[in-house]
Amino acid sequence: MLHLELITPDRVLFQGDIDSVSIPTPDGEITVLPHHIPLISIVKPGSILMRTGKEEQFFSVSRGVVEVNGTSLRILADTAERVDELEEAAIAKAKESAEKLMQEKREDREGFAEATAILDRELARLQTIRRHRSRTRTPHTGV
Repeated sequence: MLHLELITPDRVLFQGDIDSVSIPTPDGEITVLPHHIPLISIVKPGSILMRTGKEEQFFSVSRGVVEVNGTSLRILADTAERVDELEEAAIAKAKESAEKLMQEKREDREGFAEATAILDRELARLQTIRRHRSRTRTPHTGV
């Protein structure tokens, strides 16, 4: 067992023991199992999949960092949400708004970077919903 903490500036989203966790990093998705070598890595926007026995939990995560010490790991993320907190239609609308904002802010480096971060977050949220749906074989109901 691994002890995992998933923390955002607003809340501790998850704290407990798990069998494994898959995390998106710049070098690809990594899966951390008990007795993993110590590691510190960047977390990129995407889906986190936690497994305990046959149970799977999905979370959408934005940028952050992960620290692994072999018996525990801590993920500190700008934002993170459980898959059941996500609404696909609202996310698709936010994604469109972010894409429009990127077009408007093309000449404004700071505004463009902010719009890109928003778009990355919304794409990660959509990916999480779709990944969860494909695993649970829930029928498509929207966008």
